[in-house]
Amino acid sequence: METNKRLASLDILRGLDLFLLLAAGPVLHTFLNANPSPAWDGVRHQLSHVSWEGFVLWDIIMPLFMFMSGVTIPFSMAKYQDFRPGKEFYLKLVKRFALLFFLGWIVQGNLLNLDWKQFHPFANTLQAIAVGYVFAALAFVHFGRKGRWIFGTACFIAYILVFYLFGHMNLDPQDNIAMVIDKAILGSHRDGVIWNPDGSWAWNEGYQYTWILSSLNFIVTVMLGCYAGVVLKDSSVAPVRRAVYLAGAGVMMIVLGLAMSSYFPIIKKIWSSSMTLYSGGICCLALAVTYLVVDVLGFSKGLGWLKYFGMNSIAAYCIGEAINFSSVSRSLLHGFEHLTGDYYQLVITFGNVLILFMILRFMYKKGIFLKA
Repeated sequence: METNKRLASLDILRGLDLFLLLAAGPVLHTFLNANPSPAWDGVRHQLSHVSWEGFVLWDIIMPLFMFMSGVTIPFSMAKYQDFRPGKEFYLKLVKRFALLFFLGWIVQGNLLNLDWKQFHPFANTLQAIAVGYVFAALAFVHFGRKGRWIFGTACFIAYILVFYLFGHMNLDPQDNIAMVIDKAILGSHRDGVIWNPDGSWAWNEGYQYTWILSSLNFIVTVMLGCYAGVVLKDSSVAPVRRAVYLAGAGVMMIVLGLAMSSYFPIIKKIWSSSMTLYSGGICCLALAVTYLVVDVLGFSKGLGWLKYFGMNSIAAYCIGEAINFSSVSRSLLHGFEHLTGDYYQLVITFGNVLILFMILRFMYKKGIFLKA
């Protein structure tokens, strides 16, 4: 495979990730809601974030999305390594950062509520990608291979040191140092805050996600993707060997993450260090397998439709998360209500997913791609 050729595996894997989040997940969740039988508990468990410690299928969606944003860096930013980057490079980074934060505000920051009290400045996957991507891109362009490893390792260690030196390794969901920092900086604008009718507000004890300190490991996750991208772009190494290298690195990170979890548990909600390694290993292994099957062996028959999601991932995410098509689906499918009974909501959810799919298919066919 030529290194200047677009990675079909990346588009397909990213498409699978978004398809799980925006299509398969909602349909399966609706089906499970209509089937409370314990026989489905195993599937139900894999499609819901763990309450605190642990890791399931649903927890890999965000890390994989972030990881793959890093994979693109060596391909899109390599031209800036040949000369001292000028205004174009920095404007590109600022534009990407600003657009991703703005879209994140629309999707999860309550920007469209036009209510300052409800505004959440940092609470979304797109914003986590923005932070990780900017720092990873800067490291890729300005540092050599050794410098990039030092930078990524420094971010990883810094996160641990803050937890150890200032947080005393307290992992209470509401009192850990990552949560304390978020509460102190974001205050009433932290996602999950509850506003009372009298204008007062309180912390929602059920909200356990952190963002500011976790940004150190957001950067590490994107950097891991960047390292993977460097491997895939190395034309001096045979394609099969590249896949083997990635698979080996993935297995090693999974093992290290599990070993580290004995004293720093795998907790996605604070993006713990063991979770960063463990999820990064899964992402690397998934990319290795997809790259080998799709780009090296050329087996992609029946997978092309995933590119509708993968090549327009930002548009898919924003449309799928911000727009509810239920009114359209109910208008067209209301006749099925008396026929499907408890499964009527499943019909509506499937209709919503089909509308999203057709929009993304139309954009793909017309060459319309939302680029940050």
